[in-house]
Amino acid sequence: MRLSVRRGTTLLLCVFGLYFAGNALYKVLMCQSRLARSRKVSVLVEGSNQTRFHYSHLSPMVFVGGVPRSGTTLMRAMLDAHPLIRCGEETRVIPRLLGLRQGWKRHGEERRSLEEEGVTQETLDAATMAFLLEIIARHGEPAPMLCNKDPFTLKSSSYLSDIFPNSKFILMLRDGRASVHSMISRRVTIGGFDISSYRDCLTKWSHAIEAMLFQCTLVGPNRCLTVRYESLVLQPRTTMVKVLRFLGVRWHEGVLHHELAIGQPGGVSLSRTERSTDQVIKPVNLEALTRWVGHIPADVLEDMENIAPMLSRLGYDPSANPPDYGQPDPEVINNTEKVLRGEFKLPANLKRPSQESMSEASRTRR
Repeated sequence: MRLSVRRGTTLLLCVFGLYFAGNALYKVLMCQSRLARSRKVSVLVEGSNQTRFHYSHLSPMVFVGGVPRSGTTLMRAMLDAHPLIRCGEETRVIPRLLGLRQGWKRHGEERRSLEEEGVTQETLDAATMAFLLEIIARHGEPAPMLCNKDPFTLKSSSYLSDIFPNSKFILMLRDGRASVHSMISRRVTIGGFDISSYRDCLTKWSHAIEAMLFQCTLVGPNRCLTVRYESLVLQPRTTMVKVLRFLGVRWHEGVLHHELAIGQPGGVSLSRTERSTDQVIKPVNLEALTRWVGHIPADVLEDMENIAPMLSRLGYDPSANPPDYGQPDPEVINNTEKVLRGEFKLPANLKRPSQESMSEASRTRR
């Protein structure tokens, strides 16, 4: 009798355990089902050749970013020259929306207020995903793989990898001294950067690239690839073979001749408002590689290791002026000679900016 009571008690506990486990599993599945339904957004885009593409948050896409003046425009132009990929110009709105979204998530009081009003984090994620998908999908001609190039988007790589589970990321790295000299000499205004000060810009560069590299590490090597600007311009073929293999896209020789696809149907779309346009219209060349040498103040050079510690971490010698970046391919040498002879001019079929876009481009980037 004592044995049967013990068995009965054990059986009863097992039944209750199974009930509660089943109930918990049901709630988890229902929550996932609601999340899937909230993210069930489809965007239909019809191209100029009447080809239709349906995009969703599960569509393959690539985000290209990095600190401004790090070769992000060159990379996206080379990808745009591939018939299966479409990037287009910067949207400018995507980094701003991501900044707002991260703010709503971080600020405890605001987050609680939103949730008390019924605006949950799940709702915000679904709305953010739908907005980004709409912008990216309709930003240009449709293609099997969509691409977005807004430099600071890669500060949100981990978040983007969650709402777009089949996305990949290309983080452009460049010697910070070259990036900063380009910002200052070309008067490229960037939010938070004092472009009258090499010291300030190098400090901000170091912080920014550290944050993006950390995000890339969180996403993991299968979804985030770091590409050095120096490698891209010195050995473009080897570098682009690696990039396309990472994206799972077949090789196309056109990526090495992006300048020939500018303004062509299904090719590279450029705008006169983009600061890099006058450089990207040229073939890959060495013109800007060491242009920074001799322009950085002596006191900044002497304190470079403290000002920009990420230089050493990324493998750049902070005391070398100029550093040895490597040997260029023969094709690149040939391209550089053509560029120095002035054989490349601004194409007449570039998009002309409206007065509003020119005004917007003159404002500080966020």
